[in-house]
Amino acid sequence: MTELSILTQRRIEAAFARTVYEEMAAEFGPEAARGVLARAVIGMAKATAAEMAKQARPGQSSLDGFRAILPRWTAEDALTIDIVTSTATEFHFNVTRCRYAEMYRDMGLADLGAILSCNRDGAFCDGYAPDLKLERTQTILGGASHCDFRYRIVPDTGPE
Repeated sequence: MTELSILTQRRIEAAFARTVYEEMAAEFGPEAARGVLARAVIGMAKATAAEMAKQARPGQSSLDGFRAILPRWTAEDALTIDIVTSTATEFHFNVTRCRYAEMYRDMGLADLGAILSCNRDGAFCDGYAPDLKLERTQTILGGASHCDFRYRIVPDTGPE
């Protein structure tokens, strides 16, 4: 069985999510519908990440494991990435072209694109490894020229 690219998978999910969102918005209002959709997408991202983490090589750091699966998101030229920093504890890059954003706009879902896609990124870290953190201050879907992804290993220091 051929595995779908993430770009193709997101297109299918977005078409389904649109219909569910429209029904929820009509019943409960747009704000409540967006909240439900956001929580569902975050839950999916964490579950997917946990499954991918299980497939990582034993002894591999969470950041190295993450770098190894990045090609899944860039398949089909889905993302154009400029790497800024790549060390044992940091992986920083800018996305200068995002076909996910283009796809959501083409589908008339630009207003939900951040919930359906950008929203997943930090949640993915939570599900993948507790020491992997993302800082991002801007996105293409939010109107910026690029998305600034800054991943870091932040060791857990225990209870404060």
